[in-house]
Amino acid sequence: MSSSDKELEVKFYLPALFTLQAQLEILGAQLVQPRVHEINLRFDTPDGDLTRGYRVLRLRQDTQARLTYKGPGEVQDGVRARQELEFTVGDFETARRVLDALGFVVSVMYEKYRATYALGGVLVTLDEMPYGNFAEVEGPDGASIRRTAEGLGLDWEARILDSYIALFDRLRERLGLAFRDLSFANFDGVSVTPEDLGVQGALT
Repeated sequence: MSSSDKELEVKFYLPALFTLQAQLEILGAQLVQPRVHEINLRFDTPDGDLTRGYRVLRLRQDTQARLTYKGPGEVQDGVRARQELEFTVGDFETARRVLDALGFVVSVMYEKYRATYALGGVLVTLDEMPYGNFAEVEGPDGASIRRTAEGLGLDWEARILDSYIALFDRLRERLGLAFRDLSFANFDGVSVTPEDLGVQGALT
């Protein structure tokens, strides 16, 4: 997150995470947050106004509870850029009841496991999603994000500018999945290939 409340990031698909984790440790990256389980609730109006406007209202629970707003995204210097406003809340369930009382509804639940590293002013997360493993590289500008990614051996041309939910929507359409939530339980027994997601492995 930059001082201008703008999120700049890219994602990379990884068949396995241990190779990138080892490279981070070799380069002296600092472990900011050990592997933690996340529960994310995306809220919308009953008519889906936020989704149609490419905006996100998210309540997340990991080591803390956080409420986040994200504006529409755009490609800037080869990375995905969007406004992001985030703050911690004292209680996840109370925050959810407040959003319910204001008329918002949960449009999707998604979960993941995430470990976060810092390397030269850039954050690198190792994300275990129900449909595969990814790295997310976030920094103050496109140049530093690309430099860090390539220094880790990631193929810049394989970068992903879509959100995890956009990948999920693509996957549901291609595989004919009927469930709404992006949970590990729903994907139990479901085989997902990079081709299904429309991505390619990024480790060079």
